Amino acid sequence: MDATTTTLPSTLKLKIDLSDEQFFQMCQKNSNYRFERTASGEILIMPPTGSDTGRRNVKITTQLDIWNSKSSLGEVFDSSTGFTLPNGAERSPDASWVKIERWNALTPEQQEKFAPICPDFVVELRSRTDSLKELQDKMQEYIENGTQLGWLIDRKNKRVEIYRPGKDVEVLDNPTSLSGENVLPGFVLDLQQIM
Repeated sequence: MDATTTTLPSTLKLKIDLSDEQFFQMCQKNSNYRFERTASGEILIMPPTGSDTGRRNVKITTQLDIWNSKSSLGEVFDSSTGFTLPNGAERSPDASWVKIERWNALTPEQQEKFAPICPDFVVELRSRTDSLKELQDKMQEYIENGTQLGWLIDRKNKRVEIYRPGKDVEVLDNPTSLSGENVLPGFVLDLQQIM
């Protein structure tokens, strides 16, 4: 008897009609997976982050949180946090930040689930199996929904794409640090252990 091996894509895409509450409950009951939902309702099921990507991602979140602890300008979120964007998509950036006044304007119930807000700042860290085109589309979606600054860190190609509203994407080859500009005043991300 021949053994058959099935190779699945790194991200499964399913079209299932779920209410917001049903989607939230599915995510809670299957916490070993990462879920996102596109604006058209397509559910994306991603495997847990690989150890090396997770290790690098925590360095991003840690640096951002240390800066935020000193500035008290907002709230920092890790890669397991879901947000409901204005276009209806439910996304989980690898790291994100929301201005404190925008976060505090949400009700406790809204803060508890997938907050109906687009982060002011997002980071996506490309892992070995991530599609660059899909991440670029996701970054553009963040900008179209209200993000003021976004970084797509592409370790594979040793470059960073910087997204800002109303501007062309800026590409930096092998940078050693990134500035939070006027969105995150005084924040500088050291990329030495991330790239």
